[in-house]
Amino acid sequence: MSKKVVLAYSGGLDTSICIPILKEEYDCDEVITVAVDVGQPREDVAKAEEKARKISDMHYTLDVRDEFVKDYIFPLIRANGDYEGYVLGTSIARPLIAKKVVEIAEKEGASALAHGCTGKGNDQLRFEAVFRLTDMDVFAPMRDMNLTREWEIGYARDHDIPVSVTTDKPWSVDENIWSRSIEGGKLEDPGYIPPEEIYEWTVSPESAPDAQTLVLGFENGVPVSIDSKKLDGVELIEKLNTIAGSHGVGRMDMIEDRVLGLKARENYEHPAATVLLAAHRDLEKLVLTRAELKFKAMVDAQWSELAYYGLVDEPLYADLNVFIDKTQERVAGTVTIKLYKGSMSILARTSPYALYSEELVSFDSASVDQKDAEGFAKYHGFQARMYRRFVEKSRGM
Repeated sequence: MSKKVVLAYSGGLDTSICIPILKEEYDCDEVITVAVDVGQPREDVAKAEEKARKISDMHYTLDVRDEFVKDYIFPLIRANGDYEGYVLGTSIARPLIAKKVVEIAEKEGASALAHGCTGKGNDQLRFEAVFRLTDMDVFAPMRDMNLTREWEIGYARDHDIPVSVTTDKPWSVDENIWSRSIEGGKLEDPGYIPPEEIYEWTVSPESAPDAQTLVLGFENGVPVSIDSKKLDGVELIEKLNTIAGSHGVGRMDMIEDRVLGLKARENYEHPAATVLLAAHRDLEKLVLTRAELKFKAMVDAQWSELAYYGLVDEPLYADLNVFIDKTQERVAGTVTIKLYKGSMSILARTSPYALYSEELVSFDSASVDQKDAEGFAKYHGFQARMYRRFVEKSRGM
């Protein structure tokens, strides 16, 4: 009986050399590759498919962009998904990719699953949290063999596997519709200033054009329109990536705490995510009560940590989504933003569910008798005053 393995395939260096390694080191007779399209550039998907058909025994390309936006990105927006400032682009995609790889493995009757993640990063955990829900073996050549990037480049060259990575530009890039991450090589030095060449989605803020104003429409906590034009999720995010990126909005250079405890220097581009998350948070402040906002901040933080860890099958993740979805029933309206040379600012917001009364809050309105607040003021800080008097008395003051 043949030993059949299904490999999560990106077309990059790591997953490409996994194909011959799985045969040489793991005695696999058949390697089936699965490329999952979550919004990578069309040419990258085509190149990955072309390469896989040459060096693997069977290949699948799955377009799941709509599913990714609807079932993963939209819940992320509702939850204000953010981990230490990172908008969870790579992490939120991994469980979906892993689930699709498992589906193909079950369809093909494979006995093993494989990925090209290293033993130092987070992705190994995100893939395997899904893979290990099955009874199939899990192979991780990069981790098992302690491979280095330099060794991988040489191995690819020796096995006639074309790769775009070189020792001079060893950037590791991961891209989907929500974000683009760039790491590796000299970028691993926190003191190294990244060259402009690593960026593709965003222009240099210094080169950005004059300011542009946009009106974003939301329903049930998710974006539905730009300047009153209704768009589906994929189209809206792609368009906003282009617009905001042209203004240099959405670059991030950060020190990130990985799940294993290692600190890593990470570079990201996420124009649409930057804009949509900021606009969504602002709209929530208009329609949710103070108690809801306070509690939801804790829920959002826990949701984001689970998403970062790749634990979307943890029961708590589903529990949190129930609460979040309920709050989002009123998160509807518009947010007006301005994009200008790398910055994004909120100009205005409206909602039919706004918990706001201009008449009540205005200094020019007599609709509220200000004297009514005196009783509240008398008790405000009451315990602190009692404490102060106790201290003064004990000191004989």
